[in-house]
Amino acid sequence: MKLKVRDVEFSYSNGNVVLEDIQMAVNANEVLTILGPNGVGKTTLLKCINGLLKARNGTIMVDGEELREMSRVEVAKRIGYVPQRAEVSQITVFDSVLLGRKPHITWDVSKKDIKIAKDVIGRLGLSKLSLKYIGEISGGELQKVQLARALVQEPKVLLLDEPTSNLDLCNQHQIMSTLVDVVKQNDLTAVMTLHDINLALRYSDKFIMLKEGTIFAAGDHDVITPENIEAVYDLPVNVANFMGRPIIIPL
Repeated sequence: MKLKVRDVEFSYSNGNVVLEDIQMAVNANEVLTILGPNGVGKTTLLKCINGLLKARNGTIMVDGEELREMSRVEVAKRIGYVPQRAEVSQITVFDSVLLGRKPHITWDVSKKDIKIAKDVIGRLGLSKLSLKYIGEISGGELQKVQLARALVQEPKVLLLDEPTSNLDLCNQHQIMSTLVDVVKQNDLTAVMTLHDINLALRYSDKFIMLKEGTIFAAGDHDVITPENIEAVYDLPVNVANFMGRPIIIPL
């Protein structure tokens, strides 16, 4: 098991409890999507897994090692994080991706670091953009750059917060298809948050549904039922079948 989350709880200093009794287990080659309404704690959970926020209770393990026993550099070598909002800076695409090698750089950038960055850029179809500035590329291209930066860390686990946010339909599917290919080809584990349940159904292996800071339902596609969706989102829906795939239709 690549990633295990056991009994995780998180609350802010004012005592406001955000997450309670969170359990999760994800294997290599699997994509798990965290579903739930706004403000339920999806991003907070990702930040707890990454160690950006300190869980009040519980354990988080990557490849059998506890997160709290690792330094930030060790965490960054194991977990790649793609935040929801990218910081647009005046550096080139290549330099932005190369920054992902920082956990592995002890003194100066090596030939190995440059080769890894070039290989990932090529794999994600970004070679023609290498010398462009981040501010000159599209939203879909920027999402690929963020994914590339996470991949050059050579992580075991990828965490992605709304990777398709503000993208058009074509770019949404390009990003998701690229993500799944990368996960399967490199034996990675991916955990992401999404609002689009239909997109999640198409590209995910497992799901957890959060309600009021706790896991309401967890499992494979079988947990995405009209009853569970209505309970979590307070919205009646129908789950139809189209070309062998489930489709969520609000009523």
